[in-house]
Amino acid sequence: MKEHPSLERTIGMPQAIALYIGAVLGSGVLIVPGLAAEMSGPASLLAWGAMTLLILPLALSMGLLSARYPNAGGVSHFVTLAFGPRTGALVGWFFLLSVPIGAPVAALTGAGYLTAAMGWNDGVRILLAGLMLAAGLLTNWRGMKLAGKVQIAVVLAIIAVLIFTIAAAMPRIESDHFTPFMPSGWISVGQSAAILFWCFIGWEAVSHLSEEFKDPQRAAVKGVTIAAIIVGVLYFLSALATVGTQSYLHGGADASLIWIVKQPLGNIGAAIAGVTGMFICTATIIAYSGAASRVAFALAREGNAPEWMGSLSKRYHTPTGALGFMFVCFVAVLFLYGSRWLSLTTLIQIPNATYILTYIGGCAAGIRLLKGSRLGIVISWVSLAATVAVFPFTGWAILYPLVIVTVFGFVVWRKRTPADSPAPAEETADQGSTKQAL
Repeated sequence: MKEHPSLERTIGMPQAIALYIGAVLGSGVLIVPGLAAEMSGPASLLAWGAMTLLILPLALSMGLLSARYPNAGGVSHFVTLAFGPRTGALVGWFFLLSVPIGAPVAALTGAGYLTAAMGWNDGVRILLAGLMLAAGLLTNWRGMKLAGKVQIAVVLAIIAVLIFTIAAAMPRIESDHFTPFMPSGWISVGQSAAILFWCFIGWEAVSHLSEEFKDPQRAAVKGVTIAAIIVGVLYFLSALATVGTQSYLHGGADASLIWIVKQPLGNIGAAIAGVTGMFICTATIIAYSGAASRVAFALAREGNAPEWMGSLSKRYHTPTGALGFMFVCFVAVLFLYGSRWLSLTTLIQIPNATYILTYIGGCAAGIRLLKGSRLGIVISWVSLAATVAVFPFTGWAILYPLVIVTVFGFVVWRKRTPADSPAPAEETADQGSTKQAL
């Protein structure tokens, strides 16, 4: 049998925690607290509280699967084990084709925060976004050992600035800012919760890096728990500062963080907030670019993607073919945005459905694969129910996964996948052993 290439185990506990935080604490913290407050007023804090409690099962559902089945395929691998290789490959392509759009959106959001703070034009925004994307690709090309160290430094800087921002907001929080508490009724709170859901996904991305964990059990379970607590607390306190200071009314819903920091520090504070926005989004880009390149590598390794996507760097043993694919996609998306053929709002909406479908697949796989753990089954059901409930809110974005399904089905019809071929005797025996173990 042909020996499949594997990735080096270089990610320790601190790097895993930083990667989890970087994947989840993304551009949402810059704009969503203001948007939610604008939508439902102080009552948005109820939605934040509920989502902060939900964050742990969402995180642990992916963490437990990553600990038990560490693989570069991540969610795609979990779905393959639970529902077969064809379904697993399709989920892998859902995730792979989400990141080439989602990462440029994160870059444009972070760069937009700095350009808004400094008064620069859209051309500078695109240039800064390109530099952020290049940093994410180069960091992953050098390997996850370096990526993890960079992520630790970036995440520590983000946490420090957010804590400073929250502390600066505390003296300006007034009780009058919390009345009326629910100006738009309970329905608006539910609508806010649907928006907030996007702030708390990202755990599935790091599952694609689990093959490179030094200790998958410790890094995936304990690491994701620590990261979930940190992220939940930071999100809620940021929302509290936004509502308590009414910065969403003074500085605008999409620049509330800048207004809070600018009050005690002036223009220097605005610049700090802008740079922080870039750091936050760069951390997300590093995590998601690494995850997408790994799932592309895994798909190619299993024969479900072009062979060149599975090529590795001889020097750093990283998936250069997949990173090259990401580079071409990033350039294309920035070109479409710069040419005004696609707006940022449209780009944000396109990958929503594929991200959610990826998560739905992972949660459903958890229900089947974590049968030996009562906790695993419960949190998988909770996570599945939450993601299924949110899916209808994706609207027209469902067209994107439908296109992917159509193309995937055509390719399968034109060329039979390895899953359709009779398995060698040795492989059949191995699969029987695996089923018994599961």
